[in-house]
Amino acid sequence: MVSSPVEIRCKGVLFDMDGILISSIGSVERSWTKWAEMRGVDPEFARKTAHGRRAIETAALLRPDLDADEELRLIEDIELADGEGLAVLPGVQELLHALPQERWTVVTSATERLARQRLEQAGIPVPARLVTADDVEQGKPDPAPYLAGAALLGLPPEDCVVFEDAESGTLAGRAAGCTVIATTFSHEAESLTAAHYLIEDVRGVQVRTLPGEQGLVLKFNPLTD
Repeated sequence: MVSSPVEIRCKGVLFDMDGILISSIGSVERSWTKWAEMRGVDPEFARKTAHGRRAIETAALLRPDLDADEELRLIEDIELADGEGLAVLPGVQELLHALPQERWTVVTSATERLARQRLEQAGIPVPARLVTADDVEQGKPDPAPYLAGAALLGLPPEDCVVFEDAESGTLAGRAAGCTVIATTFSHEAESLTAAHYLIEDVRGVQVRTLPGEQGLVLKFNPLTD
C-alpha cells in the first residue's frame, strides 16, 4: 500500500548501484555460481552471501583458506565477462537528470573497474568520482562506504539521502547517519527494517532544487504495511 507523499530536505544523494540504478542480478548470480563451483562452495549460499557485500569479503568468508586478493581478481574477471541482461531500472534516468550533477554520486560494493563498466554499458552518466570496494577498508554493512560518499560530496552524512535495496546497504546508510530509502526490487521488506522509508522503485521520486546552498527536496510516496 502507498501512503501520502513525504518530502525530505537534503543536500546530497548517495546511490547504491546494483538493484537501484541497474539490474545486473543475472550476471552477479551466474558469476558467483561459477566461482562457487570452481571453489567447492554451495552455489546458493554463495549467491545469498554475495548480495550487497564487497566481493573480497564474500570470498574471504566463504573460503578463508584462499588468498582473498586472488579470489577477488578471479570473480571480478568472471563478472566483467558477463554483461548479459544488464538493464537500467525504472525511473533512474529521469531521477538522475533531475538532480544537479554535483549533488549525487554512487556508493557501490563493486570494484571501480566493474562499476564503471556496468554504468557505461547501461548508459548511465558515470560520476567523475564515486565510492567503490577499492576505496574503503570495510564494506557494507559497515558505515565506511556511505561516510566516504558523503565526504566525497563535501557534506555531513546527516545531509545525505541513501537509496539502497539490500539489508547490508540499509544498515550501512543508517549507521552512517544518513536518511535511508530502500526499494523492494530485490529483497523482501522484512529484511529492510534499517531503512527509514520503503518504495517499490525510484519512479515517482520528484526533485526540487532549492536556491543557493539550501539543497534539495525529494518528494515520494512511501510504501506502508
